[in-house]
Amino acid sequence: MREFVGVVADEGLATLVVSRPPTNAMTRQVYREIVSAADEVGRREDVAAVILFGGHEIFSAGDDMPELRTLTAAEADTAARVRREAIDAVGALPKPTVAAITGYALGAGLTLALAADWRVSGDNVKFGATEILAGLIPGGGGMARLTQVAGPSRAKELVFSGRFFDAEEAFELGLIDDMVAPDDVYDAAVGWARRFVDSPPLALAAAKASINDVLELEPAQRAAAERRRYVEVFAQSQGPGRGG
Repeated sequence: MREFVGVVADEGLATLVVSRPPTNAMTRQVYREIVSAADEVGRREDVAAVILFGGHEIFSAGDDMPELRTLTAAEADTAARVRREAIDAVGALPKPTVAAITGYALGAGLTLALAADWRVSGDNVKFGATEILAGLIPGGGGMARLTQVAGPSRAKELVFSGRFFDAEEAFELGLIDDMVAPDDVYDAAVGWARRFVDSPPLALAAAKASINDVLELEPAQRAAAERRRYVEVFAQSQGPGRGG
């Protein structure tokens, strides 16, 4: 039973909801529950696309710093591992994912949003790679994802300063893909995700994995993986009695 992360599924869409009031601060338990929820929606055949949501008030203010400060070095290493596992689990979901961002997306909350395929934000949201303000650096692959989207120079400035920035700047940097009125965030995310409900799931999963490979694999490995997925999708698309 998960305490802080829920899954609500309806008409082909699943909403993965992080709910740990008041700020959806991330702990080791929250990260483990994100892994569990991602595994669930990834396996469900009735789910075609996934929405990441922290509720209508706030996406996430990042790691629970008071808890983090109590950890030993060994416990901090475990926390770093489970954080990375959670972010990677969201990033590897074999289905289209959209982050519906409200309020604040700070630190690990920003990293979680960047793991989604698409991001829609309220026009009043505040963002920040804020870990350095606590004497830390982004974890969970956060710096790599930020650099891939914003470029090295802008990523360095954001990480070095830890400053807050608004939705307009996030949009200009490519950190979000759509910006709407605060009350329209979730509906906009649903609208984006619903387009894929009737798409062939294996083809979507293969396309997503192949695009992700561009950033993660060497060219030769990428070509081999793309060829393998193409053959798998082709074989399924033929179906019984449809081959030539």
